Amino acid sequence: MSHSAKMSVTGGRNTRGTRSIDHLVPLVLLVFLPPVTDIFALCDIVRRTSLAIHSYHRSGHPEKVYENALVHRLAKQGIRADQQFPIAIYDEDGTKLGHYAADLSVEGVLIIELKACQTLTQEHTAQLFGYLRGSKLQHGMLINFGAAKIQLQKLIL
Repeated sequence: MSHSAKMSVTGGRNTRGTRSIDHLVPLVLLVFLPPVTDIFALCDIVRRTSLAIHSYHRSGHPEKVYENALVHRLAKQGIRADQQFPIAIYDEDGTKLGHYAADLSVEGVLIIELKACQTLTQEHTAQLFGYLRGSKLQHGMLINFGAAKIQLQKLIL
């Protein structure tokens, strides 16, 4: 067989007569980062990320813009944040009374309530404590992007 004939051989073989892998789908390697298990380290990441968002976007946007920005930037760091996380509220006998939608649930261990107002109030703190009681989680953060200087509060139930 001539050299030119060898080059025209197809059917999954290259010019050296060995099997070619060109027909295989390229492999995509996914890197899964381990979840942040230390709640205080997780809160620190959320704090630093929020500061960076506020530094770039400043105040003046609707709350949803900051919510989307925080979810986006946490995802880039391999941290899962679920938006509008549903929390059912039950009476002492188990009767469902209603539900809340917390702004964010981060890694299933941290509730974040975002605000875009001039200043945080006691009502905002009470709202987050209600979310924590309803979700049976212990840790929450209250973040206000609306003030000239970002306001952050870490709450433990």
